[in-house]
Amino acid sequence: MHNPLKRFGIDYYTMLLLGTVGLAIVLPARGQAATVVSTIAFYAVAVLFFLYGARLKLETVMAGLTDFRLQGLIFGATYVLFPVLALGLSALFRPILGDELAIGIIFLGILPSTVQSSIAFTGLARGDVAGAICGATLSNLLGVFITPVLAAVLLGAAGGGFSWQAVSSIAIQILLPFGLGMALRRFIGAWVERQKLLTLSVDRGSILLIVYSAFGAGVVAGVWQQVPVSSLFGVLAADAVLLALVSLAMLAAARAARLAPSQQTALLFCGATKSLASGLPIAVLLFPPNIVSMVALPLMLFHQLQLLIFAAIAQRKSAVAAASEMAVTR
Repeated sequence: MHNPLKRFGIDYYTMLLLGTVGLAIVLPARGQAATVVSTIAFYAVAVLFFLYGARLKLETVMAGLTDFRLQGLIFGATYVLFPVLALGLSALFRPILGDELAIGIIFLGILPSTVQSSIAFTGLARGDVAGAICGATLSNLLGVFITPVLAAVLLGAAGGGFSWQAVSSIAIQILLPFGLGMALRRFIGAWVERQKLLTLSVDRGSILLIVYSAFGAGVVAGVWQQVPVSSLFGVLAADAVLLALVSLAMLAAARAARLAPSQQTALLFCGATKSLASGLPIAVLLFPPNIVSMVALPLMLFHQLQLLIFAAIAQRKSAVAAASEMAVTR
């Protein structure tokens, strides 16, 4: 079917993303409906990783885990580059944002990488899924220790930050279905690899659910009414600059390290993203209740910004890869 907007870089999936954002703003899930959406998204992501496991060979996963260049770059971006840039941007934007939102920019910078969406984007873009799973999962497992330490050093925040719930959630939603898929690969792997429509639908559907849930939660929480318009635009500007700087740094680092194209994709989506799921529970533990919502606002906006931009990039990479495969088979 011909898409008249394709020449402007807008395909049908991008339109679906924008439509999902609009739906979340106009009709966000509330109460029991929000619980249902969250549950569906949870299991959709679990199915996604089960399918990834069924398609991946054990030697591929081991190669991803022992790829020290890729894993080192993801770790360095998450816990070195991000905090340094966040400190600078916090100081630069503090006159516009005020103290609490400026603290939120620093807090954003010290969080682990997102797990679900970064791996989903990597898979959709035909990137190194094994490397992305290892990098994003390790980032979150280490983050429950590193983020509170960085917060104590950079913000003077007191308290713990270790959360067994975060660790168990990663194990149940990500590692368990992924390992189960790998265990069953010898029985269902070939069938799963033939079901391209199924895997593509799960990839894109899980991203749409994440986008709807994230935007809807922000609307229901009333984050848009808690800050002046000038401060809101200031946060968006700081988030956009931070995302752009880290993304450009990832592209430059990938080329300098001579990573393969699939590894470059994994590095971009794992190294330039931050986890809302891990960040919010840590924020509740680290900061007083009266400022948690303000501190978390830069994270919420950054999370939504990265979803929109990286979903479009992943879709573009997927289309390019599909076109290349089609050209080879002709």
